[in-house]
Amino acid sequence: MTDEQHRLSMPAAFMPQAASEVPVQLLAITEADLDGLMAIEQAVYGHPWTLGNFRDALKAGNAAFRLMAGEQWVGYFVAMQVIDEVHLLNITVAPVFQRQGWARCLLQWLRLWSQQQGATWLWLEVRQSNESALKLYQTFGFQQVGLRKDYYPASRTTREAAVVMSLSIA
Repeated sequence: MTDEQHRLSMPAAFMPQAASEVPVQLLAITEADLDGLMAIEQAVYGHPWTLGNFRDALKAGNAAFRLMAGEQWVGYFVAMQVIDEVHLLNITVAPVFQRQGWARCLLQWLRLWSQQQGATWLWLEVRQSNESALKLYQTFGFQQVGLRKDYYPASRTTREAAVVMSLSIA
């Protein structure tokens, strides 16, 4: 498919106020985009996904979209659909765009894309210590439904729990 076939229009209601200054697009991530994606992933996370993780996600046919403001990467998400559920695997906003409403914008797009695929539930895991992400997900409507102990690496010798959250989008 061409890039045009993977492009989604961005409704103004989904965008933060800062978005009015440049054109904003949500584009499908391709293999050619992985270098730009990895630069953000490594800048944001102490335990980032590897290039292989992203390649595997694309090869598996998972949804992978990047949010662009002009020529700049704002962020991206990767999600996996299983029947009527979508599992958010990775959502990341570049450091320069954090705390401006872009993560909420990406979540809106995830919800819209999921509904278009016929999904009725969204699921995710988030580090128990990631208070800002937990607050964002809760204000977006996600509810905590479980806890996975020792899910994420925290250091070479310790692990951290994941909060499991879900959101009905039926």
